[in-house]
Amino acid sequence: MARNMNWSPPMAVSLKLTRTHWIIATALVAALALGTLALHSSGNDKSAAASAASQPLINKTVVAGPGLIEPDSEDVKVGSEIAGKLKQVLAEEGDQVKKGQVLAVLVNDDYLAQVEASRAQVHQAQAAYDKVLNGSRPQERKQSFASMQQAETVEANARSDFERRQKLFDAGVISKEDFDHAGRDFKVAEDQFEASKQQFHLIDDRQRDEDIASAKAQLEFARAQLDGNEAIYQKTFLRAPFDGTILRKHHRTGESITNSSVTPDPVFTMGDVAGLRVRVDVDETDVSRVANGQRVYCVAAAYPDQKFWGRIIRVARQLGHKNVLTDEPKEKVDTKIIETLVQLDPGVHLPVGLRVDAYIQTTPQ
Repeated sequence: MARNMNWSPPMAVSLKLTRTHWIIATALVAALALGTLALHSSGNDKSAAASAASQPLINKTVVAGPGLIEPDSEDVKVGSEIAGKLKQVLAEEGDQVKKGQVLAVLVNDDYLAQVEASRAQVHQAQAAYDKVLNGSRPQERKQSFASMQQAETVEANARSDFERRQKLFDAGVISKEDFDHAGRDFKVAEDQFEASKQQFHLIDDRQRDEDIASAKAQLEFARAQLDGNEAIYQKTFLRAPFDGTILRKHHRTGESITNSSVTPDPVFTMGDVAGLRVRVDVDETDVSRVANGQRVYCVAAAYPDQKFWGRIIRVARQLGHKNVLTDEPKEKVDTKIIETLVQLDPGVHLPVGLRVDAYIQTTPQ
């Protein structure tokens, strides 16, 4: 029994140590739980702070979207209405050109020949019309009248001779053969007098209306042919459609061009860069927040620390696909956008085609 009673103190010590360990362990668990809760709370606070920093100011006051710089006139492709080979290319990239200025010329010798032939036909038809309209000249009338008088004299002499020979034949003085010969001469003279008389009346009388109309129609037809050939000839000259700048030259002297409507083959791209615009892709989720008149600023990687200001002048009425694509491999190209046109303030000079980021101010500034 004494040996058994001697074991009590160790058991009490063991119990005491176990209770101490339990208290320490409980304290450690509580501390660990408090630390975890604090970290979690701190993480939530940071996430909320980051979210708050990224959303309230931008999302409520600004709509952002990529854009492209373009001239006020947009990019205009200048080509030829007819196919052919370029004889001369007279403009270079960067040239300032005026409306109607010749930019290039096609090989056109055959078209010029057709114009000259048509012009000669017009001159010929004009002369024929004038002759019909004015009638014969006085000299022609006098000549015809003289011929008629001469034929009349011959006819009168032949008539007298025929009548005289008829009396002689009736008296038996001349033969039948002599009488018939006189009759034939008289008939010939009579026919010649009648023909000369008709010719004189034709020259002397006023021209018939149908003759004048026919000659006029021939003249108008010749003129129409000349106009058509001249129009085709003029199409061999490529002219500037407005005052502007040559942005791109696509072909050079000696190259052939086509005029297919399916695959246009322009010789130049030009635009009026006196004023610049930005065509901005606004995401469909922001459609309700953009409107005409809102102020916009643009930034470009090529011009750090600079803002280029403008104002919205047109918002499209139909959603479409993106116009501006970045180099990001994960970019979604099927996103719907609303095309928004921004007129940049006067004095802004940027390269046409430059990619920018546009920030639309949705609240008054």
